[in-house]
Amino acid sequence: MGAVAQILSFVIQALFGLYLFAVLLRLLLQIARADFYNPLSQFVVKITNPPLKPLRRIIPGVFGIDMAAVLLALVVQLLSLVLIFVINGYPLVTYIANMLVWSILGVLSTIADIYFFAMLVSVVLSWVAPASYHPGAILVRQLCEPVFGPFRKLVPAIGGLDISAIFAFIALGVVQQVVLILANAAQLPPNLILGLG
Repeated sequence: MGAVAQILSFVIQALFGLYLFAVLLRLLLQIARADFYNPLSQFVVKITNPPLKPLRRIIPGVFGIDMAAVLLALVVQLLSLVLIFVINGYPLVTYIANMLVWSILGVLSTIADIYFFAMLVSVVLSWVAPASYHPGAILVRQLCEPVFGPFRKLVPAIGGLDISAIFAFIALGVVQQVVLILANAAQLPPNLILGLG
């Protein structure tokens, strides 16, 4: 891989990775029923609306999941992968069958990363600013509630200390390990898939 190909690959991964993050964040915020009028939610909606609006006309939601956003996330992941393969001179014909599987794994890994960092921020905020009304803090709490909620029901607070986050992190770790095992089984090329770099 030449220096120019490395730089171009980095730029593609950074730009497509940011957009993939925005699309998946919108999807997860919709699933969590987060505040649509939060300024950060509005920003995410504004940058993801141009491709999502036409897709929504032909792709309906299923069980409350925005399938247009799922498809857009897969397309962003797949397009970045194709561009990186072309830039680096990999033969597309050889890998075309695997690219969809790699894209799905990359999207799943990115979702796991979003939840990991959101949960980490939520735990830190619960210690340093538990009653913060900052739009970012509110959005993080709303995003994490569907993950923390089931564990709060299973594991009661001990002496006023909520330890449900520990079990949520363990469950997320299991999901991340499963994705990595599947990625190894699918012979994923290292450092080329967004979310699995």
